[in-house]
Amino acid sequence: MKFSIASALYLFGSVTTANVVKRAAQFTQGQPIDGNGKGGPILGGTNAQLDLQNPDNLARQSTDAGTVPNLKWSFSDSKAKIFNGGWTREQVIQDLPQSTDIAAAQQHLKKGALRELHWHRVAEWGFVYAGSVLISAVNEKGQFQVEKLGYGDIWYFPKGSAHTIQGLEDENEFLLAFDEADFDKAGTTFMVDDWLAHTPRDIIAKNFGVDPSVFANLPTTDPYIFNGTVSKSTVGPSTITGNASYVYHTLQHPAEKVPGGGGEFHKIDSTNFPIAKTLAATFVTLKPGGLRELHWHPNAQEWLYFHKGHARATVFMGGASARTFDFSAGDTAAFPDNSGHYIENTSATEDLVWIELYKSDRVADIPLTQWLALTPSDIVAQTLKVPVSFVEGLKKEKQTHRSLTMADKDSSSIQEASFGVVGTRSDLEAVLSSGKSAKDDRAARKMRKEKEVKEAEEAKKEENNK
Repeated sequence: MKFSIASALYLFGSVTTANVVKRAAQFTQGQPIDGNGKGGPILGGTNAQLDLQNPDNLARQSTDAGTVPNLKWSFSDSKAKIFNGGWTREQVIQDLPQSTDIAAAQQHLKKGALRELHWHRVAEWGFVYAGSVLISAVNEKGQFQVEKLGYGDIWYFPKGSAHTIQGLEDENEFLLAFDEADFDKAGTTFMVDDWLAHTPRDIIAKNFGVDPSVFANLPTTDPYIFNGTVSKSTVGPSTITGNASYVYHTLQHPAEKVPGGGGEFHKIDSTNFPIAKTLAATFVTLKPGGLRELHWHPNAQEWLYFHKGHARATVFMGGASARTFDFSAGDTAAFPDNSGHYIENTSATEDLVWIELYKSDRVADIPLTQWLALTPSDIVAQTLKVPVSFVEGLKKEKQTHRSLTMADKDSSSIQEASFGVVGTRSDLEAVLSSGKSAKDDRAARKMRKEKEVKEAEEAKKEENNK
C-alpha cells in the first residue's frame, strides 16, 4: 500500500509553523533576550541586581565563544573582618582561582588606629585612595623609613621588611596587594604581639634585658587593627631614601596624557620606583566612552582593581575562546598571562578609574595597532582582508583612544577614525571607502603595475625604432 505524505497529514493532522515571538533586546533590563528571536525571560530564581550589573553574562556579545572561566571578583563578595580600629576584606586565590599571581585587600583605619607591627614572607604593595596614613618600616640593614602618604601615594615593602601603618585622618582607606595569590596560607604573615605571646616570658625578658613584669600585659589574642593615638615620636631622619625608598608619591610626577584627550595614566614600576622589583602598576583614568586599546601583556598576568565608574572588557584566550565581563567600582579581575583584551569606559558621564598590577619588575604591553603598523602592510592586508591603505594609516606609536559615546553619535562625530585623533563621521567614511575590500585594493595595485610594465615596454620599443 502506498503511503503518501498527503495521507500522513490527513491521519496525523496538519503541520503548522509556530509563530516566533520577537522582543526587543533586553540585556540592559536583565533578561537574556537579543531582539532577533533568541533567548527569553528568566522565570526561575535569579539575582536581578546582578543580572542588571552584568548584561554581558546574558550572552549580549555574539563574539563571545568557548569556555572561559570567571575572571572577576567583587570585594563586596568578600567576608569583612571588623576590629575596634577599622576593618579589612580580602581577595585571595580561594575567592578568584584565576588570580594565581596576586592577592589583594581593602583596609580601613580610623584616626590613630594601627595595623599592628608585622612582616610578610611576600612583598606588600599599597595605594592610598582615602585619607592619609603614616608608614614605618625597617630593613635588614637597620635602615628605616617613616613617612606620611596621601591620595595616590604608593608604598612597597620588600619581602621580610618589618612595618606598620597608622591612620592620620578621621577615616583612612587603602588598597593592598601581595605577590602571592595564596596570601592566607600559614607562614605568610607574622605579627609581633602574636610572636611574643607564644614565646616564654623569661626568654623575652632575657632578650630585652628587662624584668618579665614589663610584658605582663601582652595581648593574648591577635588585635590585627586596634585604636591608638597619632604618633608624635621621631627616630630621626629616614635612612631608606633615594632609589631605595619604599614610597612613591604618584601625583608629584606628571601623568602621561592619552592621545585625543581620552584620559591619563601613571606607570609605576622599577624604572621609576626602583625598590618595586616584583609588583609593577599602572594607575589609569579614562574619560566617558574611552577605550584602553586592544593589547596583551607579554610578561605577566594582569590583576585589576576598579576604583570608580563602570567598564567592559572582552578577554581573548586563544582557540576561538573569548568572554566579555562588566565591571563596577570595587570589582577585581585577573586577565591570564598573554591574553588579548581591551577595557572600555561604558559610562556616558563618569570617569573610569582603575589600577593594573603585574607580578613583574616592569609594565609591558604589546598593542594590536602598533603590531599591525610595524608589520609589512601587504602581509597584514592579506591576513585580515583589509585595504593596504587602512594598514598604512595605522599609528606606529602606542595609542589609547576614545570610542563613540551617545553624544558623539548624535553630533555625528567620532574619535576613533584614526587612533587618538578627533575626527568627523565623514572622516571615518573616507577611511572605509578608501578601499571596499582587500580584493579591490589588490586589483588596483595590479592594474597600476600592468600599466607601468606596458609603458616601459612601449618606451623600450620606441627607443629601438630610433
